[in-house]
Amino acid sequence: MEKRCPIALDPTGRDIHAEAARLRQLGPTQVELPGGVVVWSINDYALARRLLTDPRVTKSARKHWPAFTDGRIPPDWELISWVAMDNIATAAGSDHMRLRRLVGKAFTPRRVEAIRPRVVQLVEELIDDLAATPPGEIADLKTQFANPLPARLVADLIGMPEAARAATAKVIDMMVDTTVTPETAQSILAGWRGAMEDLIAAKRREPGEDIASDLIAARDEDGSRLSESELTDTIFAILGAGSETTINFIDNALTALLTDPEQRRLVTSGEATWEQVVEETLRVHSPLAHLPMRYAVEDLEVGGVTIPKGDPLIINYAALGRDPALHGDDADRFDVLREDKEHISFGHGPHYCLGAGVARLMATVSLSTLLARFPDMELAVPEPELVPLPTFIMNGHRSLPVILQPALVPATA
Repeated sequence: MEKRCPIALDPTGRDIHAEAARLRQLGPTQVELPGGVVVWSINDYALARRLLTDPRVTKSARKHWPAFTDGRIPPDWELISWVAMDNIATAAGSDHMRLRRLVGKAFTPRRVEAIRPRVVQLVEELIDDLAATPPGEIADLKTQFANPLPARLVADLIGMPEAARAATAKVIDMMVDTTVTPETAQSILAGWRGAMEDLIAAKRREPGEDIASDLIAARDEDGSRLSESELTDTIFAILGAGSETTINFIDNALTALLTDPEQRRLVTSGEATWEQVVEETLRVHSPLAHLPMRYAVEDLEVGGVTIPKGDPLIINYAALGRDPALHGDDADRFDVLREDKEHISFGHGPHYCLGAGVARLMATVSLSTLLARFPDMELAVPEPELVPLPTFIMNGHRSLPVILQPALVPATA
């Protein structure tokens, strides 16, 4: 195969779907990340699904990325937080299974259903706040609804107080921003670790009925089960993964419905279900795009190329559900009545998202309640004016300005 120069991913995320379509046509191809780091990008659904369960592909940079272990990746690399963590997202093999068993106890179907009343309460509180917006004035559903709902719920599950949650949210926002400077990248790493250490210290003094306390107890019962760095980094991973992806998930679902009156009518009339909206949103508008990072344990022959042992690769989830090989020529069209909505936006294989049930619960409750409360809601700007997040890691918007209800029309005499 003809050797190509690496394609630099657009760190601003201006058009991730067009970029994904171009990359898919190239097959497995090398792309350049900030800092000149070259990795393999996977945009084909069938290949991604296979690699996500291939034992020759790992998520452990410490064991299988020579550039990282040899010090060729500097500590201020722009994406250092994504590989320097020591948690459920970066562990592999027996270490990953050990962490997954501990964390998974908080996300069983029974526990997910038990938090439904809290989800309903949070949704209603946020909608009541939105209802105070005067008719005809603009509200931002990203900052006033999609953002605080999962952020507050996940913080509750972890046992994090509101002040700490608000401060940590800023760190998470910077962590997914692929336009940050190396100096900011270093401060992000120090910032979130410091915040998690403070939370852990507080929970050791006063344990509660929450995930952080459960993980601390598991470690303190048997120090070999959970190291201090695993404890710190896993709590942060739950907070970040549980909030940031769901924020964009809700944002993308609302955007899809508000820009397509027929799709919106199908669901509000009952001809389509909210579950169908959720799955089609995940397929077409995955909240996650390129996810750093996995590593080849040995040479891999895939898609007509060889990925050498030790090379990093990233799966482009934003491309997978739109793959024409899976969903035909209209794969990029949002259609809630589409019969086949197959996707792997929650992952596939050993690292399948433990919080998928919680995310689906939040989405169905929040979307159905919001549109029932504001049936005349509409975007306040044309869709092309919605500004994407400055990242190739996440897929969402900076803001989602809407008119919740029409302006009051003065009565005529």
